[in-house]
Amino acid sequence: MLMNMAELNGRPVTPEALLTLALTNYGHFTSMRVDNRRVRGLDLHMERLVRDCRTVLGADLDPDMVRSYVRQAVGSVTGSFVVRVSVFDPAVEMAHPDRAKTPHVLVTVRPAADLPLPPLSVKSIRYERDVPTVKHAGLFGALHARRTALLDGYDDALFIGPDDCVSEGGTWNVGFIGEDGVVWPKADVLPGVTMALLQQLGQHHTAPLTLADAQGMHAAFATNTAIGVRPLSAIDDAPMATEHPALTQLRDAYLAIPGDLL
Repeated sequence: MLMNMAELNGRPVTPEALLTLALTNYGHFTSMRVDNRRVRGLDLHMERLVRDCRTVLGADLDPDMVRSYVRQAVGSVTGSFVVRVSVFDPAVEMAHPDRAKTPHVLVTVRPAADLPLPPLSVKSIRYERDVPTVKHAGLFGALHARRTALLDGYDDALFIGPDDCVSEGGTWNVGFIGEDGVVWPKADVLPGVTMALLQQLGQHHTAPLTLADAQGMHAAFATNTAIGVRPLSAIDDAPMATEHPALTQLRDAYLAIPGDLL
């Protein structure tokens, strides 16, 4: 069985080295599902890290260095697992985030669930992530929304923005099957790698979607690197179809992407 592993800048991590990240939670990351040493959208994950590093730390990040750290951390592990690459500056202070300028790379490895995963029921919750276009470490709001949904008997949260439109899920993008094919919410959301890969596979478009619009679609799905394409079985008290030809096509097309070698 794959055990959780962690390395910082290519070396075994110590608890002391993670204190700053734990106490300030100032950093960014990407998560990549690895199947047989390959990652779907590997270049997109590296582009995200480079882009977000400029936003969060105002610094350049060498993607080749990151890949070398990932390969070293993974070692000879085979099969399917999830690699998370977190970037932060251990020198940052709560009073001076402006001094966070030197990226350090934390690579962690954890098991991955077998695909495809069962459908999700979701509860709509009014919430918008801070700096939504960045995959940052500030997960409190999203996890609190998820906790609320779980306590109410749902599997996860679906965010409703200040404009009363659907945006994204707890840690995933959301898409819909409508009369005109695949529809993605036109909103400030994380530019997900899996979403980007799916958008390359067919005719997709974006549109503002109210909660009622979303509940009236033929089908809906959550998507990220760990879950692939996962149908939604309900949005609040509105049941959603979990079997639809377009859903099957999307899921199969995504699983057929060969991915790039680490």
